[in-house]
Amino acid sequence: MTGVLVVDDDPHLLKILKIALETNGYSVTTAADGRSALLAATQHPLGLVILDLGLPDIDGNTVIRKLRSWNRVPILVLSARHTSDDKVEALDAGADDYLTKPFGPDELLARLRALLRRTVDLPPSDPIVATDNFTVDLAKHRVTRDGADVRLTPIEWNILELLVKNPEKLITHRQLLTEVWGPAYAKDSNYLRVYMAQLRRKLEPDTSNPRHLLTEAGIGYRFQP
Repeated sequence: MTGVLVVDDDPHLLKILKIALETNGYSVTTAADGRSALLAATQHPLGLVILDLGLPDIDGNTVIRKLRSWNRVPILVLSARHTSDDKVEALDAGADDYLTKPFGPDELLARLRALLRRTVDLPPSDPIVATDNFTVDLAKHRVTRDGADVRLTPIEWNILELLVKNPEKLITHRQLLTEVWGPAYAKDSNYLRVYMAQLRRKLEPDTSNPRHLLTEAGIGYRFQP
């Protein structure tokens, strides 16, 4: 059973989530504040963390950063904070996905399944990511579409590599800009728009309705295999 740590200061919501998750085969540990959550993370084998940001002792983003200093467990933020700035801050702190309250239980469970799929490492002997429309060979730095090589610039490759190595994870503008161009370019999102448009022209069958290189408006991009 996959262990899930649920962190929220609302006891009613904790109870509902615990029942829903256990019904779907998860082993659930709960915590009502940040310090209890960090302690629980050291005491239980975890496959996932569901975390509210508005905790009574430590802000949820601080909990994310502390947890990220030693643990790579996938973190889904479940919060009433719904602005783009709130989402970007949590994702930049190290969260893997963000779901706003109120939420549907089916969507929550789907997000958890997606996070679990993403944590399965590619076999080291076959680091190939395949979609219905193109294939990325990470070891050979090669992209093919319909059996033919696709020529990418170094920057296009770096963007695509970061996205495909994190399937279904929302990667913020800041993360992409910092990784590809460096910290000095962390706010220059115009660069990204230009290069993402070029990647879509080369890889997507319909650039106006992309299937694999998806935009999260005002936040970042997500690779959907």
